[in-house]
Amino acid sequence: MTMAVDWHLARALLEWQVELGVTDAILAEPVDRFARVEAASVPVVARQVAVAAVPEGPDPVAEAVRIAAAARDLPALAEALEAYPYCDLRRGARSCVFADGNPRARVMIVGEGPGADEDRLGKPFVGRAGQLLDLMFAAIGLDRASPDAENALYITNTVPWRPPANREPTRDELEMLKPFLLRHIALADPDLLVIVGNVACDALLGRRGILKLRGTWTEAAGRPAMPMMHPAYLLRNPAAKREAWADLLALKARLKGGG
Repeated sequence: MTMAVDWHLARALLEWQVELGVTDAILAEPVDRFARVEAASVPVVARQVAVAAVPEGPDPVAEAVRIAAAARDLPALAEALEAYPYCDLRRGARSCVFADGNPRARVMIVGEGPGADEDRLGKPFVGRAGQLLDLMFAAIGLDRASPDAENALYITNTVPWRPPANREPTRDELEMLKPFLLRHIALADPDLLVIVGNVACDALLGRRGILKLRGTWTEAAGRPAMPMMHPAYLLRNPAAKREAWADLLALKARLKGGG
């Protein structure tokens, strides 16, 4: 027996989801329904034989390690990352968002992943959160547009492609893209890392809980690192800007040799 859904109730539920920010009615992963129909039409024994006959493909993480290690400079790494075929995120994204700013900067920011604005423009942190990020670091004299390494910023993300509906990257996605991130850091060779948000902390530190991690110096990729709250969180929770300002002052002191 199928229970009928009241039309007005259904509309109210839909409007509620829209108010929460839902923009796409999609699953977390793509589903090829034509393949499902074809698979269902094949006898079970035949499907088992076909699966057994298919050779196991390459390990995406091992391939990422090999490909990233072969890149001798940042342009080569950007090209290799864009061509990396094993991450399904690339299929639904418009751009491979590699980096922005001055690659000679002493400070490298590692964020989470591209949003809609970043996917459209091909640069990290260009939406509302990016504008706040620029204002925050300008307050301590750092600017992604500065040609002077002392006053510059270099910015990247843990994943270069926008996840569907802005969901968080999965564990598999983080693992297969981490070799590119580590090679990116090694080639840029910053003095300090700023790890922005939970996803970036998960990728580089293996830990989450940014509200506890923030404000304390740690080490990532062989260099000093400061976890900080994501600007998107600060937009939703303006009271937390006081703690973010304290983190920025700690970063400024460290750059001047006092921290």
